[in-house]
Amino acid sequence: MRTLLIAFTFLLLIAPAYAADKTNSPVPVLNLPGSGTDTSAIDYSKLPVLKGQHAIVNPAALGPYPKKSDKVDLRDLRLNLHNYLIYHDGKFWCIWSDGPRIEDEPTQEIKYATSTDGLHWSKAQSVTGTPEKPNAFIARGLWIRDGKLLALAAKYQGHGAFGPPDKKHLELVAYRWEPAQDKWVFEGKLYDNAINNFPPQKLPSDNWILTRRDSRFNVSVLIGGVKALDDWQSFPVVGVKQVKGFRPDEPIFWVLPDNSLYALFRDNGGSQRLFFSTSSDEGRTWAPPVLSNFPNASSKLFSLATSHSYRVLVLNAHPAVNRRELYLAVSPDNKTFTRLAKLEIPSPAELPEAVTTLKKKFSAGIASLQYPHVIEHDGYLYIALSRGKVQTEVFRVKLSDIDELLKSNES
Repeated sequence: MRTLLIAFTFLLLIAPAYAADKTNSPVPVLNLPGSGTDTSAIDYSKLPVLKGQHAIVNPAALGPYPKKSDKVDLRDLRLNLHNYLIYHDGKFWCIWSDGPRIEDEPTQEIKYATSTDGLHWSKAQSVTGTPEKPNAFIARGLWIRDGKLLALAAKYQGHGAFGPPDKKHLELVAYRWEPAQDKWVFEGKLYDNAINNFPPQKLPSDNWILTRRDSRFNVSVLIGGVKALDDWQSFPVVGVKQVKGFRPDEPIFWVLPDNSLYALFRDNGGSQRLFFSTSSDEGRTWAPPVLSNFPNASSKLFSLATSHSYRVLVLNAHPAVNRRELYLAVSPDNKTFTRLAKLEIPSPAELPEAVTTLKKKFSAGIASLQYPHVIEHDGYLYIALSRGKVQTEVFRVKLSDIDELLKSNES
């Protein structure tokens, strides 16, 4: 009887998704005043704008390779991407992937910086150390486990983390911060052939859960991590060719009040929309992902439950401008996002002398802004992002300003 009840509950949860799939109508994840669920009717020029304070965590810098011309190009600069934040032990921490150039080339490492206020940052130092060719690292998040601060890293070989498993040697590893030594030390391996998206989250059962992509982009989740750092079970979510027209990448999910899981996926298949799925058994089985109505310019996204009883989602929500603008959506019920606002992220006030000739390419409305990660602290949201994949920045927004969005009936 209990098994039948669980199965019936699961079908009720995913019924709207299946119905949407059969009628070819996107699942309504976004429902705005004025345009409703018809996201083709959004007038982006009339959306609210959220202002905030802006700071550079790690400035753009020249890479080690000789320039191909007298002028500096973005391809001559070091990679700064995959940004993650946490507030721990009285200060902010930020990690990111730092490589010789765009992107994910051998010798790429993970760097970090700290701040007491989130706006003034220390000089960058290495978490992993610079690996020898053909090895490289991609930053994968900051995680507090058993009171220890861990920096997660995907380690691989060659150019990029994806490809034949026997050539990539992909694995997910962790480095531990040692306050007494004032440095990061290797903690251990979590899982083979795995790259996660964000740090593990706690499930109602007290297990940890995190997303896993293998070197062929197949998506699963890892559940466990309590008894030991490498104690995980893998459960499939969606294969790279399982859903026609959908190429899954960089999924996110969160736990709803009824303990079910709600997932959104970046799609590299050209839909310029997020895909949607659910799980009613803590991630062990998932409904087939279906198209949602939420626009996305094929880029990474992040969602956070705030202390103000609503959830935010930060992403590149205007496909027509690609990644040149970041947006923040708000959901009062953790399911449907009913407000959408543009983040008014300014141009950097200054640039390093070596890259001043690229000032226009760093400008607001021109530069790409991508891969957001968000934390809440003391009445603010701190949003880490990468500008042009070559500079790590943070944008601070007052939660009270987001509160006002929910009070407005105008889009």
